[in-house]
Amino acid sequence: MENTNPVLLEVKNLKKYFPMQRGVFKRVVGHVRSVDGISFFIRQGETLGLVGESGCGKTTTGRLILRAMEPTAGEVFYRYQDQMVELTKVKRPQMKPYRREMQIIFQDPYSSLNPRMTVLDLIAEPLKIHGVSSGDELKTRVRELLELVGMRVQHMNRYPYAFSGGQRQRIGIARALALNPKFIVCDEPVSALDVSIQAQVVNLLRDLQKNFSLTYLFISHDLSVVEHISDRVAVMYLGSIVELAPSEALYAGPRHPYTEALLSAVPSVNPDLGMKRILLPGDVPSPSNPPSGCKFHPRCRYARDICTAQFPEWREVSPDHWVACHLSDELQLAGMAS
Repeated sequence: MENTNPVLLEVKNLKKYFPMQRGVFKRVVGHVRSVDGISFFIRQGETLGLVGESGCGKTTTGRLILRAMEPTAGEVFYRYQDQMVELTKVKRPQMKPYRREMQIIFQDPYSSLNPRMTVLDLIAEPLKIHGVSSGDELKTRVRELLELVGMRVQHMNRYPYAFSGGQRQRIGIARALALNPKFIVCDEPVSALDVSIQAQVVNLLRDLQKNFSLTYLFISHDLSVVEHISDRVAVMYLGSIVELAPSEALYAGPRHPYTEALLSAVPSVNPDLGMKRILLPGDVPSPSNPPSGCKFHPRCRYARDICTAQFPEWREVSPDHWVACHLSDELQLAGMAS
C-alpha cells in the first residue's frame, strides 16, 4: 500500500569529504569521498532501507543526518512542528529539541552501552539530559520501556556484561525510544546478532513502528533483512546512490547492474529458484580516487564506452523507481532481472 503521508526527512546533494594529510605540516593532498552528493526523502511512518557493501558510506550518511558529523556540503531538512527545518543551518547549541525527535540504534550492542552504568542509568540518561522526568517517575518510565522491548523489570539494576547480544540490543532500542522520537536511524542493528535473534529484533522494530508511528532509516548490508522490513530501498555504491525504488519493485526487477549483483548473492531456501550468482571482478575502487564516468563501470559486465566517459543521469524509469545507469532501459529489455 502506497504511503501518502508527508515527507518527514529530505536529503539534498549531501556530501562528506575527509581530508587526506601528509608530511610534518599536515598538507592536504586529497579527499576521501565517503558520501558524494546523495539525495532522497523519507515519508512519515515508512522505512527506507539503505544497502551496499562495507565502506560505501551508509553509516556516515546516518551520522550526517543526525548531525553527529558535519557535512562538507548539502542540505538536510526535517519536519518539526509541521515546518521543514534545514538542520544543516541549525547551530549545535540549538539542536537539542531536534535531537529529542531523532535517535539512533547502534550496530554493536557490546560497545554502544557503557559497561560502568546499570540498565536503569543507561535508559534514564536521555530522560535526565532533556529534563523529561526524575525520581519515581523516571523509574516508572524505565520500567515501561523495558517491558516494551521484552525485558524484565528485575534487569534494571544489572550491568551490560550480564546480558546476551540480543538483550543488549533490546536495551539499546529502549534507550532510543526513551524520548518518544519520531525518526530513528537503525545502523545495522542486527548484523552482530545470531540469525534467530535477528528475526526477533527485526519483528520488534516492526511492532514498535506500527504502535508508535515511527519512521526508520534502516542501514544494512543484508538484503534479506532489508526486504523484510523496508517500504523502499536505496542502493549505495562508493558514496553514491545508484538505485532507489519500492521494495517489491526493486527485488522483482533491479534496474542497475550493482543491484542485480547484490540480489544474486542473497541465499535462497531453494537453490533451483534462486538467481545465478554474479561475481563482480576486481575490488571496490578507492573513494579517494573514484573512476571517471559511472563509478561502477570497472566492475560492470555490461559497461560500454559511454559508461567510462559520462556520469549517468539520476532519472525516474518507472513510478517512484529511480536509477543512475546509462543502460537501464536496454538491460531491462534484455531480461536483466530474470
